[in-house]
Amino acid sequence: MEASSRPTQHYLLLDGLRGVAALLVLAFHLFEAVAFAAGRSEQDMFHGFLAVDFFLILSGFVMAYAYDARWQSMSVGSFFRRRLVRLHPMVVAGVVFGVIVFVAQGAVRWDGTPMSWTTIVASLLFALFLLPSPLMLDVRGNTEMFPLNGPHWSLFFEYLFNILYALLLRRFSTRGLLIWVVGAAAALLAYALFGPEGTIGCGWSSSPTNMLGGFLRVAFDYPMGLLLARLFHSRPRRAIAGGWLFAICAILLAVLLSVPSLGGTNVFYQFFCISVAFPLIVWYGARGVSGSNKPLTFLADISYPLYAIHYPLIYLYIGWINAGVHPFGPYAWSTPVALALIAIAAAYLLSRFYDKPLRRWLSRSK
Repeated sequence: MEASSRPTQHYLLLDGLRGVAALLVLAFHLFEAVAFAAGRSEQDMFHGFLAVDFFLILSGFVMAYAYDARWQSMSVGSFFRRRLVRLHPMVVAGVVFGVIVFVAQGAVRWDGTPMSWTTIVASLLFALFLLPSPLMLDVRGNTEMFPLNGPHWSLFFEYLFNILYALLLRRFSTRGLLIWVVGAAAALLAYALFGPEGTIGCGWSSSPTNMLGGFLRVAFDYPMGLLLARLFHSRPRRAIAGGWLFAICAILLAVLLSVPSLGGTNVFYQFFCISVAFPLIVWYGARGVSGSNKPLTFLADISYPLYAIHYPLIYLYIGWINAGVHPFGPYAWSTPVALALIAIAAAYLLSRFYDKPLRRWLSRSK
């Protein structure tokens, strides 16, 4: 989080909750692969994809906190530069890791079709500039917007809404922002209920309808965070001791994401999470006060790197399943646990020795 005139100690809990959400995304994808290996149609963290919505609401909140009061002394260009410095080093790391894993797996699609080096390099270039891959560059053959690192779809939309924030949304009054959020909520709910996907969990695919769902999803989440920040800072709030509050928020987030399908599409439950439960968690998390806290700092440090680089390990796991080659056996929990530990360790090392030093250097460069 970047410096501002507001007291930053109030937001260490939110930084820690971002790390919890990143761990839950990792768990969701690992449980998904485990369910695939076991031939089950439902995994153990059924609503884990909603952690992305929590991320995006939190991003909007932090964006308004960090920048709303600074526009008189900051240009749009300098804002874009700050956001690129903050976000893009890990985009590059995630893409490079993704292409290394893809080549190590034989540079073939899931159906066994070999990919030419021209196609791989073109897909890499699109991904490095965070541009959705056209179907001809879908090297994995799963219609992902970013086939070298699937979760980067949400970073693409976050970039888009960073631009909209700088050019448009920051100029809205609180009432205007409320109208936007209500309208986006209605559009997203209508899409999830009556559209072809039947869920809020869209955005990862390059199919037009799925991309539309992803846009509507972020068009609600990110401005909801902006609105929460406006309302939160409109008057002083009594601080809450952070230890128990963080534990309650983290457990609540994990429980919400673990609710099973109960045989339905659960659109109304999904909508409840993003429109009521997650905003409340952000609201109360922002009121929590914690002093120097190493566990929260660790969670904050690994949160973005973990999200940006974990998914190529899932590609490896699914590739092992498809090939019938499992380091610890097809149903052994040792494999996903080992992959989780590798992902967390890699995220920490990238944060400490790559992301932070590079961002400091880029921030000093002119």
